Amino acid sequence: MTTQTARQLDTTELETRVKAMYTEVALAPNREFHFETGRRLAEHLGYPKAELNAIPTEAIESFAGVGYFLDLAAITPGETVLDLGSGSGTDSFLAAVATGPAGGVIGVDMTTAQLAKATRLADAAGIRNASFLEGYIERPPVTPGSVDVIISNGVINLSADKPAVFRAAAAALRPGGRLVLADIVTARQLPEGVTCDASLWAACIGGAAQRDDYLTMISHAGFDVETVRENDYGFVSDRAVGATTTYGVTSLSLLARRRGTGP
Repeated sequence: MTTQTARQLDTTELETRVKAMYTEVALAPNREFHFETGRRLAEHLGYPKAELNAIPTEAIESFAGVGYFLDLAAITPGETVLDLGSGSGTDSFLAAVATGPAGGVIGVDMTTAQLAKATRLADAAGIRNASFLEGYIERPPVTPGSVDVIISNGVINLSADKPAVFRAAAAALRPGGRLVLADIVTARQLPEGVTCDASLWAACIGGAAQRDDYLTMISHAGFDVETVRENDYGFVSDRAVGATTTYGVTSLSLLARRRGTGP
């Protein structure tokens, strides 16, 4: 995304629309959105049924991810995981199972309803190694160099400052730590009519960066991208499908590793 586009986008309106949309995803996940939600989507993307059965059903009902990546994350017992844009907690809860009681998961989200739902579900299910904090993915409230793995699903495209997200991720990770995510990218540059439309940003389309630019941002933040794969993901509304077809909007999952040997 160019600086010119960032100036033209009303970021205050964007935040308001994103919060409103994902409040609805938390409270009324069965309504119609530009995108699919729920267990059917998760299974279609590749989430194993047995793993989904081990976490709260209500979290999965509000799942709105765009890809599966936990196999790439390869989370091991005792690791500390940060989930950027944790929503109602599907990926956080799955990571909590993988890291076990010796490790922990910190979910960060800016939407009050999502945080409240994830926290309630964790308490009800007795999931003690997952906590959820209010915050922004551009500046997550964690100690620098304290995290082993960062995960994120369909959220970074919503940020108007993606380089800041990736810099913050590098700062939060220990050297050699992994950034593992799924997100929406494009084959071609989106026009201003799309990139400056806050409603299309909130729908995970307007903020999508070109694939090569997206990978370059990750590299410039201090990561080596090790694995990139395409996901079988599609939008559902006519407007979203139209933009997808015209500009080559797709979903990818990737694994990147933080470079360096020091803080």
